[in-house]
Amino acid sequence: MSSRTPDRQAEGMELQDYARIIRDRWLVIAMTTVVAIGVALLLTASATPMYKSSARLFVSTAQSGNSDPYQGGLFSQQRVKSYANLLTGEEISRRVVEKLNLNESPRSLASRISASVEPDTVVLSISIADTSSERARQLTQATAQVFVTYVAELETTPGKSTPAVKASIVDRATTPAGPFTPQPMRNLALALILGLLAGGGLAVLRDTLDNRVRSEDDLAEATNDAPVLGNIHFDKSAVKSPLISGLGTHAPRVEAFRMLRTNLQFINVDGRNKVFVVTSALPAEGKSSTTCNIAQTIAATGQHVLLIEGDLRRPSVTGYLGLENTVGVTTVLVGKVSLDQAIQQAAGGFDLLASGRIPPNPAELLQSGAMRRLLDEARAQYDVVLIDAPPLLPVTDAALLAAESDGALLVVKHNSTTRDQVANAVARLESVGARLLGTIVTMSPHSKRAKSGYGYGYGYGYEPEVGRARATELDGAAQP
Repeated sequence: MSSRTPDRQAEGMELQDYARIIRDRWLVIAMTTVVAIGVALLLTASATPMYKSSARLFVSTAQSGNSDPYQGGLFSQQRVKSYANLLTGEEISRRVVEKLNLNESPRSLASRISASVEPDTVVLSISIADTSSERARQLTQATAQVFVTYVAELETTPGKSTPAVKASIVDRATTPAGPFTPQPMRNLALALILGLLAGGGLAVLRDTLDNRVRSEDDLAEATNDAPVLGNIHFDKSAVKSPLISGLGTHAPRVEAFRMLRTNLQFINVDGRNKVFVVTSALPAEGKSSTTCNIAQTIAATGQHVLLIEGDLRRPSVTGYLGLENTVGVTTVLVGKVSLDQAIQQAAGGFDLLASGRIPPNPAELLQSGAMRRLLDEARAQYDVVLIDAPPLLPVTDAALLAAESDGALLVVKHNSTTRDQVANAVARLESVGARLLGTIVTMSPHSKRAKSGYGYGYGYGYEPEVGRARATELDGAAQP
């Protein structure tokens, strides 16, 4: 496996990463969007309908015989800007309240009046919103009328009867046909857009914070580029039948373990590595069933294989194989029986040394001189010795066994084990000087589009038939 940058986030995200996030976390995006639309519907349904009525006024100057129309127009444009401010003031509102005998303060009414000047014109627009369409029309029309009178008062100089500037209503206020707010379609469209954006952002955030192992890059970061030796895809039938002994010759799970066997041969070309510890960071990652299947797959090539049930706390191998564990590792270590006497023949064509009765001090037994002698004896009698060890993080047993073996195989459950847990497990092995030979990924998805690009550190990506032929050649070469 090639070297990779330790920090994935430093490399940034590519388009395919966003596509994967959408595919993997579509439910988050969908739920966020549904919530946004639901909130929009609730707010729209509970909102009080508001109606808006508008009127338009024309501002002009009084014309005399020698007046310049152009200058008069400029004067009106300057005046009309000030009038827009007057319309939203309390004086106009006070007069409207008195005119219509409203039960509302001038300040409150002024806050509902909006006025604007149409650019480069002397046309002034007024609009007022109200919960009643008819009242909105009445208020707008009354405001326009009051304003016309008010301008006439302001622009009439003492001693003259005609104002210098006058305002005229050119478009009377009308009753609005429907409310201007709420607008259901606009609200729903806005909620849809905001929901998708918020959902997408939440999905990216969750993906960024997600520390679970989902790719070869994740494993490379956590294991310092240890090779991926096997990739065991999810198989729902494995829940009831975890062993491959009942499967067809070319079943996908069988093929996966054959590829794993081939990769193990690449890391043991000279045959000096015989004793392998199979462990995981945490329980329930599939290491025990994986160990049984590795033993069966290697035994199928004619090699003499011994599987040692090294988990002296919660042994499970004998349960998978349907064998007894009353006699095994613990009884051999205390000298009650010999290794040969404790061996059982498993249905998969390999030998099994069960755990024996659970002792009160597993760690002390596993690091004893008797355990080293047992492993030396097994190494001398067998071509391959596999030890199903406890998880690395909860207890020290696996690290102790790995230190006495030729290397460790770390089982990692896809989309479950975190990178931190894998890194801590690797650190536990390194602390005792044990070798990490590679990783085995379990429960990975079948989909080619899924982010599960686990390569093989020593194998090759052959097509199924070619791969089987190549594996057969390697198996034959490995046999004594």
